[in-house]
Amino acid sequence: MFPGDSPETPAESFVETSTPLTDLHASPQCPSLLEVLSRIGDKWSLCAIGQLYQGPLRFNKLKRSIDGVSQRMLTLTLRNLERDGLVQRTVYPTNPPSVEYQLTELGHTLIGPVKGIFDWAQSHRTDIQQARERFDAQNPEMAQR
Repeated sequence: MFPGDSPETPAESFVETSTPLTDLHASPQCPSLLEVLSRIGDKWSLCAIGQLYQGPLRFNKLKRSIDGVSQRMLTLTLRNLERDGLVQRTVYPTNPPSVEYQLTELGHTLIGPVKGIFDWAQSHRTDIQQARERFDAQNPEMAQR
């Protein structure tokens, strides 16, 4: 998803915050911070940002590149990302009109943190699967089916 990137890049290089995580709920900006985190932390938003990182895409190509997303969900996701200034939508006057999406300058600033999350998930997915299996074996009544 992020061509040319090294899987050994330390996650610390992507973490930059002026507010300690423990102070988020005490912050007067908490509702708006959580709203932003909810938007960019949404799985479809992350997938769209990851795909658009590679360059502008037309809607149908973007939809085909994101496994499992419905047309309606992708439309809503892109509309919200556009509203937040992370994605730019361009309509070309063809018959029928073609629409292309690309990351804005602000959207590109998310690539480092998003890549850090993807890299972390990639390098720890086996650990998480093993932890799930141990938990399910120890708690069969709670095991997810």
